[in-house]
Amino acid sequence: MTDSGGVLPWLVIRQDEGGNRYRVGRYATRAEAERVADRLDSHSHQQLYVVEKVGRAVG
Repeated sequence: MTDSGGVLPWLVIRQDEGGNRYRVGRYATRAEAERVADRLDSHSHQQLYVVEKVGRAVG
């Protein structure tokens, strides 16, 4: 994983029931990030996984 927003601009963020947010990973495409978030979300009952573009929330 790199911190270069130009190369991997899509984030998967995990939000727990207390509202705490953690970056799970960075991805090159929105589709890739959404696949990861969907897979993680299907296994979780307490957390919410969302996809965001670096610099702005996209839900």
